[in-house]
Amino acid sequence: MVLNILKNTVLLSVLIVATCGQESENKSVQNEVLQQQERNENEISVGANRTEAYLDDLKGKKVGVVANQTTVIFKSKADDNIHLVDSLLSLDIDIQKVFAPEHGFRGTADAGEVVNDGVDVKTGLPIISLYGKNKKPSPQQLDGLDIVIFDIQDVGARFYTYISSLHYVMEACAEQGIQVIVFDRPNPNGHYIDGPVLETEHQSFVGMHPVPVVHGMTIGEYALMINGEKWLANGLNCDLKVIQMQNYAHSRSYSLPIKPSPNLPNDKAINLYPSLCFFEGTNVSAGRGTEMQFQIYGSPYLDTKYNDFSFIPKPNLGSKYPKHQDELCHGKDLRTVDGLKRLHLEWLIEAYEATANKDDFFIPFFTKLAGTTTLQKQIEDGYTSDEIRKSWLQELEAFKKMRSPYMLYD
Repeated sequence: MVLNILKNTVLLSVLIVATCGQESENKSVQNEVLQQQERNENEISVGANRTEAYLDDLKGKKVGVVANQTTVIFKSKADDNIHLVDSLLSLDIDIQKVFAPEHGFRGTADAGEVVNDGVDVKTGLPIISLYGKNKKPSPQQLDGLDIVIFDIQDVGARFYTYISSLHYVMEACAEQGIQVIVFDRPNPNGHYIDGPVLETEHQSFVGMHPVPVVHGMTIGEYALMINGEKWLANGLNCDLKVIQMQNYAHSRSYSLPIKPSPNLPNDKAINLYPSLCFFEGTNVSAGRGTEMQFQIYGSPYLDTKYNDFSFIPKPNLGSKYPKHQDELCHGKDLRTVDGLKRLHLEWLIEAYEATANKDDFFIPFFTKLAGTTTLQKQIEDGYTSDEIRKSWLQELEAFKKMRSPYMLYD
């Protein structure tokens, strides 16, 4: 009998341990589920992902889409991501045509390379280029459309041309009485505002509006500003709707899941781009023709004493004819630089000072990028970075007030 009691006691102990272990495991699983739910609730949901916010607007309408490789609906697994055009077609939305900006519909063309019209192999839809001679959709190209969707990932710099394409699409649609719906996406450089404000006499496709180099707005907010400030031709007002994001704030860091163009391959390049793009208006390479685009700079003309990094630009995807092709360039490697929260002019000034023949440093394109002749003159006259930055303060404060009514996120 004693033996039986001992056996039962042992069995009971085993059952208690097993039950406790099961309860502990269940609690662990429940905690993981709750943590995942909390993460999902806090994740940024881009405009394209919010199908419920726009599907009813598109039903029964003839739709055009301004799109590229970033025009994606994100899924929990990257392999399950779906292009917006494919998603809308699967939902029986009547997509008539696709408009492609700089770099093309699949995002593989060089910066500045003419993008030709064509047909999308996957869907058979006609693709109309909005880069090259045809930057603004013609009435014939818009004929028959009720709505044009604009959904492209921007990087928040004035000279990144997708906001110029946005302007022309809004203007063309306003002229034809066609609604534009902008699907909003995060601005990876949305955490600061900086740089000289563009002067109207220096307007071009790399700078169309009187805004600083880094404007700190999402593309949806920027569209509202274009409309509200009457920047469209003849003061036109576009019938505009913005599909807002959920859980986005300008202070939130955001890693782009898809590179926005061939020469912005990663987060570091995107963060450095507003500062290093000024080199495009000089005889210094910003790394095109390497795999370190907009993370390095250099030229054959820089003093090697203070520029100990070297590279040789070669033709590659996104840069068929890179600056200083096949030449040894001396400069600096910036891949370990901490994330920037302002424009960094020191590299530009240092490169100018390290160039023997300073008359050859700047090219006319620099003024288009800067949006003013003042910045080049300040550098040539020996201004420090701090002195130059102080000269922007008044205009930057005025810009912040101007953009305030159009901000959708904290």
